[in-house]
Amino acid sequence: MGKPTNVTNSIRALRFANGEMTQAELGGRVGVTRQTIIAIEQGRYSPSLEMAFQIARVFQVPLDDVFQYPDTEE
Repeated sequence: MGKPTNVTNSIRALRFANGEMTQAELGGRVGVTRQTIIAIEQGRYSPSLEMAFQIARVFQVPLDDVFQYPDTEE
């Protein structure tokens, strides 16, 4: 798998807002395993840009409604 990431996401909330979609169902719709969806939700894995767009498309929302990158002003 990939590196841990600072990117946060709203996948869990979106799954529940969309008929309590399971991690396995979402994984099947974007072509990955349930374990990959779990890792993405927990921030242990950062999806490819293509997969990120596929996830957003499943929920029919803009990409930044699914994934957020924190502002780091130092």
